[in-house]
Amino acid sequence: MGETTIDSFAMWRRSLRVLTPLAGLLVVVLIFLAIPPHAGVTVDQARTVAVHAVIVGIAALGATVVIANAGLDLSVGSVIALSGVVAALLLRAEHGLWLALPAAVVVGIACGAYNGGLVAGLRLPAFIATLGTLGFYRGVAKWISESRTVSAPTEGLEHLVSPRPPQAWMLVAPAVWILLSLAAATAFLLHRTVLGRHLLASGGNEAAARRCGIPVGRVRFAAYTIAGGLAGVAGVLQFARLRSGDPTVAIGLELDVIAAVVIGGASLSGGSASVLGTIVGAVMIAYLRNRCAVLGWPNYVQEMIVGHIVIIAVAFDLWRRRRTT
Repeated sequence: MGETTIDSFAMWRRSLRVLTPLAGLLVVVLIFLAIPPHAGVTVDQARTVAVHAVIVGIAALGATVVIANAGLDLSVGSVIALSGVVAALLLRAEHGLWLALPAAVVVGIACGAYNGGLVAGLRLPAFIATLGTLGFYRGVAKWISESRTVSAPTEGLEHLVSPRPPQAWMLVAPAVWILLSLAAATAFLLHRTVLGRHLLASGGNEAAARRCGIPVGRVRFAAYTIAGGLAGVAGVLQFARLRSGDPTVAIGLELDVIAAVVIGGASLSGGSASVLGTIVGAVMIAYLRNRCAVLGWPNYVQEMIVGHIVIIAVAFDLWRRRRTT
């Protein structure tokens, strides 16, 4: 009887973690529908929102892995900019997609590995380490691009982020399917692999994980490396969307990424993560920004709203943790 009660309580908690972000998205949709002129969402607008959620969503998948391990990555926007610039430079030099795309992703992986080395190897606080690399990666992007936008042939990459897919049967842009595929892979990693279990275990209780023989340092290094690789993919799609490599792009994207993860139900204290929740959070952020643009609200209003969404989500997480301890 006791075990049944415990299992039921655990199932209820998991259901709550999944349903809460969906409920939050529904509330945001209803709020904007209630604001005059009560602008509805057309199919084309929904497709546009989905595309706008892709870059934040892919970067947020990496942040989910890091935050599940009780880490934090503030450099993600700079990694996206650097990866996009690398892709643009190689395409402008006529090296083709076969080199430009892997190189951009490898640059992201290298940035993530550097972050991981600082945090796991030197044991620097994640906030300080990634705040420093935020400026470093942005500086490198400006250096190699000479602080200019790098125009380059996209060689068809723009079709990946076109709101109207090239084939009607796809329903949404190919980039959205890339996001969903990466989300499935991330969920599999976190919940069906040894590395994923170690990520969650060491994020939830590092001391206990060490006593169990989990190589906490290597696991943390892997988390940041994975996040860097996903940011590299986001950088490629950012280049496809802009059709150029811009070293100043994605400034402040860290706020949207963290917002998507915490809205999705992940705890900043580590030990838990919801990939589905992260995707819902990214869609919420994209929808919010789309509706603000439709209503003609200035960008600073959007930033104020997103900032308070983060505050509310973190406060809710703290309240939930207090009730369960």
